Order: sequence, then C-alpha cells, then structure tokens
Amino acid sequence: MKIRIPELLELLKKEQVQFIDIRFREEYQAWHFGFAKNIPLNELPNRLNELDRAKPVVTACPHYDRSIIARLFLVSRGFEARYLVEGLLGLADHLRGDVARDFVTALPYK
Repeated sequence: MKIRIPELLELLKKEQVQFIDIRFREEYQAWHFGFAKNIPLNELPNRLNELDRAKPVVTACPHYDRSIIARLFLVSRGFEARYLVEGLLGLADHLRGDVARDFVTALPYK
C-alpha cells in the first residue's frame, strides 16, 4: 500500500507512524532527514526488533523501488507497512522553505 507525502507528514506530526529510510548506510550518511530511522534493506531482517509492531511503518528510498521490497517483507512478517510513493527525493523537493519550517516546528520531538 502506498502513502503520499501530505499524509505521511500529518502522521509524523502526530507520532502515529514509524518512518524508515532503507537506504544503505553510505547513502544515508551523505544526506538524510533527522526524523527518519535508517535501517538498510539488507539489515532489515535482523533489525525487526527495533520496530514497534503496534505502530504502522512507512518505508522510503530515493524513488520507491527498494521501499516496495521492504514493505512487502515487513507485511510478510506481520507489520502494517506502506511505502512512500514519491520517495525521499520527492520528500526533499516538497520540504522547502516555509513548508519545511512549518513541518519541523510542528514535530513533537524537535
């Protein structure tokens, strides 16, 4: 199941979702969002204990290809999971100027 940026941002503001950046560690270190947890796709099977089964998970990568794989894996393990259809690049494009300021200001865990 997909999720779009506006819905993701609302769920993050309400702390109703876990946002997982599934890129490799090197990609994450190059640039990332502070409100996303990095669990690389190849490490996901061994790091499921870091996720809360009671809270939905949204997976993301630069576009959406790897995040679809991560979502399918999580669903097969009993998680409620969605993938960010616009990807991290779309999210970066969306979070500019006032939109970024307003979103970060609204986060409960600034």
